[in-house]
Amino acid sequence: MNSSANSQPIPPPPGAMGALKAGLDMISGHLSLALWPFALDAFLWMGPRLSVKSIFAALYAEMTLFYNASGLPADDLKQVEEVWLEFFRRFNLLGSLRTFPLGVSSLMQGRMPVETPFGAPAMIEVGSWLSFLGWLTLITLLGWTLGAVYFRGVSRLVAPGESAFPISRTIGQSLIFSAGFLVASLVVGMPALAILSLLNLFGASAMQVGMFVMMLVASWAVAPFFFMPHGIFMRGEGALRSALSSLRMSRFALPSASLFVLALFLAAQGLNILWNVPADDSWMLLVGMAGHAFVTTALLAASFIYYRDVQVWMNQVAERWNTNAPRPL
Repeated sequence: MNSSANSQPIPPPPGAMGALKAGLDMISGHLSLALWPFALDAFLWMGPRLSVKSIFAALYAEMTLFYNASGLPADDLKQVEEVWLEFFRRFNLLGSLRTFPLGVSSLMQGRMPVETPFGAPAMIEVGSWLSFLGWLTLITLLGWTLGAVYFRGVSRLVAPGESAFPISRTIGQSLIFSAGFLVASLVVGMPALAILSLLNLFGASAMQVGMFVMMLVASWAVAPFFFMPHGIFMRGEGALRSALSSLRMSRFALPSASLFVLALFLAAQGLNILWNVPADDSWMLLVGMAGHAFVTTALLAASFIYYRDVQVWMNQVAERWNTNAPRPL
């Protein structure tokens, strides 16, 4: 009996295409969930803008002096100056409502529009660094909270019975996870920037090699990080346990999980090119916002479906492993 059971092959992990199709079908029947990213984009487009241009003026002046002393050609200096001026003209601190990795998806956060069909939106200038830090903290906390509610709504659609956990616990664990992820990103990101700056001293080629190595490491680690919050919403786990569950899941399904995350990224970024075609002051931008809201919500649903299916697959593999394990005489 054992020999015949052992001969049965282990089933492959779930594929990406099935989860993607299921996510699109699911959100097609529940379009109300796509209102979350659409409403955020509408606010970032039509609502007031929080500008930080005045408090960064001194920093910009110091950067200009640095570039002038660097010996760059005049044309390059002018190009750098135009890039920074355009950035500060468009930057909206309220775009921080789009938080990572937990957050409501947004098309406008990266686009940073400065015009609407009604003209320029109202401008609020942040007057001091203390105000900047206060606004940034408040907006980030609000973004994390909105993201937790958004993720919870999608997860409950995918698994109504399994994900019906108290909203207070879900939001609380989401805030803990988001804060921990932010700290970890700073701990890892600052040394990485320092290494790249050091490599830049040896020439552009050395820095490019360093960036290539870091991108390889990031591509290997993206799947475990991507699914870290899913256990909070699907299984009611705490922030740390959810992160550890994602690491365990990715260890068992790394090739498939990495391809799935890559497919999500390519679909979202590829379609964003289409959604961003209309001008800032065109009503056609509403079509792009609606398309982006539907697709990104469907992709989020697909990620929860894939996470659920992989958990089922892992349980099946574990059961077969236990069944096939040799028993003592």
